[in-house]
Amino acid sequence: MSGSVNDRAIDLPPAYELVTLREVGDAFAHGCALAEDAGAGVLVWVRRYDLAEFAVILEPEEPLAEARRAIYVGMNALADALTIHAPPERPISFNWPDAILIDGVLVGGGRLGWPEGARENEIPRWLVFSGMVRTCVMRAGEAGLRPLFGGLDELGFEVIDADAIIESFSRHLMSGFHDWNETGFASVSKPWLSRLSRREDDYVQIADNGDLLISRRTDLEPSERRSLKAALATPSWLDPGSGTPWLSS
Repeated sequence: MSGSVNDRAIDLPPAYELVTLREVGDAFAHGCALAEDAGAGVLVWVRRYDLAEFAVILEPEEPLAEARRAIYVGMNALADALTIHAPPERPISFNWPDAILIDGVLVGGGRLGWPEGARENEIPRWLVFSGMVRTCVMRAGEAGLRPLFGGLDELGFEVIDADAIIESFSRHLMSGFHDWNETGFASVSKPWLSRLSRREDDYVQIADNGDLLISRRTDLEPSERRSLKAALATPSWLDPGSGTPWLSS
């Protein structure tokens, strides 16, 4: 098992422009700070060996209320990137809307930012999708004492390479937005919903504004609606104290 943080540039498709930060950087905050002037395709990467941490600037073409569904494209891309490197017996799943789990173990998640004060019915000037995955667990005790929180190094990943994860993510993200534009949002929602952790008798859909609609399979109408806007305001997977995925001590 090995970690990779080195001086080579990440191999990104031509549509991207790479910005690198030192270990103490915050990809999400930096991406939001750059977004007004930098434009779409700028990818911010924090050079850390314990986290694959990055953010990418997007330029939506829909009003904010609908554009927030970009979180699902980003989460699909992140899951697809991890699938390439994950052991086949380790399934990847989501907790709604932004946490990513491998074989039931929380390893990270995604965030979505937009301009402060942006109106729901207007196209925002930018969006920022940020991803963070714990590649290596440090000073956290035995994995058996915290079975719901961990890192890729504990889950059978033979090579833990943040560069490769982000490179793969960048390509899957482009493919996801292309499919959305060409064939509609169902090309995004179906794979995302297929990975969603839920009760067996739940029927779930994603509304036009990204809210999660839940009903029992015998119900004609949704019995529960979860607000995407509210959920994105406080990422459930992010420890506010450390700024990294939750990890019990």
